[in-house]
Amino acid sequence: MNTKRNPSVLIIGAGATGMLSAIRLRDAGITDITIIEKADRVGGTWRDNTYPGVACDIPSHHYCYSFEPAPWSHQCAVGSDLQNYMEHVGKKYGVTETVRFNEVVTSCVYDDQGKWTVTTDKDAVFVVDFVIAATGILHHPKYPDIPGLDDFAGDSWHTAKWNHDVNLTDKRIGVIGTGSTSHQVVPELVNAGHDVTVFQRTPQWVFPFPNLKFPEWMRNRWKAKPSRTKPWKWFFKTFIEQFFVKATVGAPVQNAILKFSVKSYLRLGVRDKVLRAKLTPDYGVGCKRLVVNFTFYPAIQKPNVDLITDGIEGIEPEGVRTKDGKLHKLDVLVLSTGFHNFNYMRPMNVVGRAGHTIEDSWGEGRFRTSHAILMENFPNYFLMLGPGTPIGNNSVIGMAEEQIDYVLQLIDIWREERADEIEPTPQAVAAFADYIKAGLEGSVWVGGCQSWYQDVDGIPAIFPYPWSDFVKSMEAVDTSELTMRKLQNEEIARAV
Repeated sequence: MNTKRNPSVLIIGAGATGMLSAIRLRDAGITDITIIEKADRVGGTWRDNTYPGVACDIPSHHYCYSFEPAPWSHQCAVGSDLQNYMEHVGKKYGVTETVRFNEVVTSCVYDDQGKWTVTTDKDAVFVVDFVIAATGILHHPKYPDIPGLDDFAGDSWHTAKWNHDVNLTDKRIGVIGTGSTSHQVVPELVNAGHDVTVFQRTPQWVFPFPNLKFPEWMRNRWKAKPSRTKPWKWFFKTFIEQFFVKATVGAPVQNAILKFSVKSYLRLGVRDKVLRAKLTPDYGVGCKRLVVNFTFYPAIQKPNVDLITDGIEGIEPEGVRTKDGKLHKLDVLVLSTGFHNFNYMRPMNVVGRAGHTIEDSWGEGRFRTSHAILMENFPNYFLMLGPGTPIGNNSVIGMAEEQIDYVLQLIDIWREERADEIEPTPQAVAAFADYIKAGLEGSVWVGGCQSWYQDVDGIPAIFPYPWSDFVKSMEAVDTSELTMRKLQNEEIARAV
């Protein structure tokens, strides 16, 4: 007979991680689950990003739930396939029908009775035992701070908010930014015959990985028997973990192969020496997240595209003026300028124990967690894919699967009545920060660049060890790292 307590859990977000959390909570026998999603559908990243060429840069068979393989059409799934997959999973596992769509969580406040009071923009109020913030990493578009941006007379949008209503025929298109998204967008625009001007601030290292399309007969075999995808998942998972991850964390052989691959691809893929010089980074390979692409270099060499590396002076009604004084006349301006990557659950008001706010913890730009999930002063609050997750070199779905198992162990402490409040000790948070910092030495992330991984001190908030180490860190909860209290304030365990 199951005598465990049944907690109330509120999940913020119905993207890949939020849906996974709901499924795994139900599998564990937890039934009081509320899911709140700001948009009108599940899907998260793949719902929001619909720009031309959008695709995952992790092999598709590895970028899916372990319990739900799929007959992917491409080696790296395109955006529409991924969104269809997310909607399929949501319906098949009964998640979609339970989500409160078009509702935004505005406030999470913890009280001295061990409860979170969660308020939404529809004035709904929920009082729950646990909050799982599955808000994702890259979901608040970042707009560039360029003088005159609002003065542009043509159509303008961020890549995460692509305007499909604008007919681009015979339009002069400018793209600001050359990160991963731009490397996908620009070839689509160029190959469609549009006149494109690309404004580059910082060039990127590109790992050549062609996005091959799987033949129909192979997909039909996968549809008939999904278990046939297992060898593919094993192959891509092994490739990522044994080559790509190890290369980024400093394994000498893998790192040397990675450097040789990207530098050779640049040299052989871009014949014009002047253009190649413009596209050559001045920082170490992998310091910024590697762009995985096989279409940008061929496209950027076509006659209907210009790569501009002079800095932008400002934006005027007719176009973009660069610091050399030239006005680049445009009809459409596309901002491929990334996201506010450390927003996570913010800007919602999050108030933990004794009135401690998330800004008290993170306001200075130092993002401290324990195991990339727990935050001091925020009991029974779990941040999925938080600072210290290996987001730079692997599948976020795989990371989330490891993390939710860890979260379920924490919730079990509550269910077994060993504690009512669970949070990390100050020592555990400090130790995790030291652990991350120590592992960065020798990794590619300290290669002399500014990247979106870095906090205010320039320290990448990323897990810098092999994947097996991350898995091991999620295997079992060490209660000595936790402050565990009963509601009567009787302390159950605390590391000294």
